[in-house]
Amino acid sequence: MKLKTNKSAAKRFRKTGTGKIVGRKAGRGHLLMQKSKAQKKLANKPKIIAKGDAKRVARLLPNL
Repeated sequence: MKLKTNKSAAKRFRKTGTGKIVGRKAGRGHLLMQKSKAQKKLANKPKIIAKGDAKRVARLLPNL
């Protein structure tokens, strides 16, 4: 039986060419007025997920 991709995870993460998993950084949802410009700018860039978390996310994305 084929494994199904977790669609909510597929919308949040993607794999790079080297196989690492990339996601968004926290801190861009709300309360942005009191955050510095540098904080907001850094949170805009994608982030490579930590090894331990990447294993769990990879299990949710078997076909990507």
